[in-house]
Amino acid sequence: MSIGNSPEDDRPSDDLHATPPPAVEQAPTPADDRPSIGRVLRQGRVDAGMTVDEVSTSTRVRVPIVHAIEEDDFSRCGGDVYARGHIRTIARAVGVDPEPLLAQFADEHGGRPAPTPAAPLFEAERIRSDPRRPNWTAAMVAAIVAVIGFVGFTAFGGSDDGGAKQQAAEGATPATGKPKPTQTPKPTKPTDPKPDPTDSAIAAAPRDKVTVKINAADGRSWISAKDHNGRIMFDGLLEQGESKTFQDNQKVDLVLGDAGAIQLYVNGKQVDNEFEPGQVERLTYTKGDPEVG
Repeated sequence: MSIGNSPEDDRPSDDLHATPPPAVEQAPTPADDRPSIGRVLRQGRVDAGMTVDEVSTSTRVRVPIVHAIEEDDFSRCGGDVYARGHIRTIARAVGVDPEPLLAQFADEHGGRPAPTPAAPLFEAERIRSDPRRPNWTAAMVAAIVAVIGFVGFTAFGGSDDGGAKQQAAEGATPATGKPKPTQTPKPTKPTDPKPDPTDSAIAAAPRDKVTVKINAADGRSWISAKDHNGRIMFDGLLEQGESKTFQDNQKVDLVLGDAGAIQLYVNGKQVDNEFEPGQVERLTYTKGDPEVG
């Protein structure tokens, strides 16, 4: 009894050693010959005649980020979302169409980017500070400090002045001990070697000298008095109610700025005059009876 062949034995021997069909070869993908995004933006900036600083000022994108994007380094943008925004802003600033660049960025970085946390956004989008812009906050703080200091100084100084004024108004507090004896001031020597005679002296004026008393009875007046040698005996303002007396061996020359406000006594006698207010008079008196020179 013979054993029959299995179905596998029925296949031709050539089929057992047949080679599998060759795999279909795919056509090689042509390399992407497009220039990089950074190169396009840099070339656009050069063609527009702009510097990196000018691009940064125009777009509010910091200078280091502009440099990084032109080198195709988008890691400093803070994420794909903000990289897209920087590409679009810079492209428009240098006159380049941003849409092809955005499409190329999507192809190279996997399409729609994932959301980025807020911290890198703040760091990436921070606007550069302008060094020429005045610091108004610091100026305001300095002004407030100055005002507070001035108010405090005025308050403390005012309180001290107020206490001094109050003490002066109320009078000094009486001392509990024995009062100190008051010292009588010593009479000072007059600067003029010739002492001014009193009214009684004018009444008995010596006949061998000329004595002139000026009284500013009706107002103040500027006066000047000289002796017979031309030396100035007095030159100044005589307030209302004040008087001056001058004496010389020969004569006294007077200049009265407001003769109408002056009363004159010469050699013990009052001189009647009709001087007008504001009238300037030049007078000379000698010995004996009042005589106007």
